[in-house]
Amino acid sequence: MTLTQLACFLAVARTGHFTKAAREVHLAQPSLSRQILALEKSLGASLFHRARGNIALTAAGEALLPLATRMLADEELAYREIAELTGLRRGRVRLGAPPSLCISLVADLLERYLAAYPGITLNVNESGSRALVDALTGGLVDMALIVSNEDRGEAALEVTPLLREDLVVVSSAAADPLTARGALTLDELASSPLVMFHRGYDLRAATDAAFQRAGLTPRVAVEGAEMEGVLRFVERGLGVAVVPSLVAAHRPGLRPARLKAPELSRTISLARRADVQPTHAARAMQDMLIAVVDDMVAEGAHGLTRL
Repeated sequence: MTLTQLACFLAVARTGHFTKAAREVHLAQPSLSRQILALEKSLGASLFHRARGNIALTAAGEALLPLATRMLADEELAYREIAELTGLRRGRVRLGAPPSLCISLVADLLERYLAAYPGITLNVNESGSRALVDALTGGLVDMALIVSNEDRGEAALEVTPLLREDLVVVSSAAADPLTARGALTLDELASSPLVMFHRGYDLRAATDAAFQRAGLTPRVAVEGAEMEGVLRFVERGLGVAVVPSLVAAHRPGLRPARLKAPELSRTISLARRADVQPTHAARAMQDMLIAVVDDMVAEGAHGLTRL
């Protein structure tokens, strides 16, 4: 059994397709197939059910999956730890974050981090919190900022709450007078044309849950967009939206207003795998993240409470 064979196995398990997996690991498909066959021979068991157009893990494949993930993560960690012994002149940090934080908190963090450690390579995985938890447990990111209001099966993770952030209503600063009234009730929000995120988005789930608890049916004008699309639609006057306060603070084309009771908020936490020690570069990023958060709160950034 070799690490190359395990990497090929994980790529096929991830993609469910030999051709796509071969592209992912930069091998020709026949070479990847030979690696999988050699692995199966060494283990004495088939790892995949191979039906036309359908690749699925066998029981043996299911058993190998978490072990292979851990072994490759340990290999990655070993290389990075040795490289970083020179004093953070080399290395890599893989950070995950939701889109709403990438355009606010994460942008400030990366700017400060690269100024201090220009030799470190940064990889950013911009996804929803559910996908980021999967990326963490799969060893695809070193740490992630997640919205942790809900139970996401985080038992295998070390989750540290950082901030409570208010959710606010935004409308077009040029076109919509709704938020000029000041604080809004949930009834007023439900009767206004809404620009909604796609279903499964953390912010969409929080907004839908608030309406459901209040027995309200919202008036949806546009739905299904990601963060940047929602913000642009609101700026054009297509409707109003519920967004994090940090996002609203960075968009002069938007006018924010707070919600009256029930107020909406979300908890931002830093998560990492509990069974993997952070590298020197990752620890430095964690420390800098805490400093950035503390500075934001100390500067009186609207809608933030330190946890």
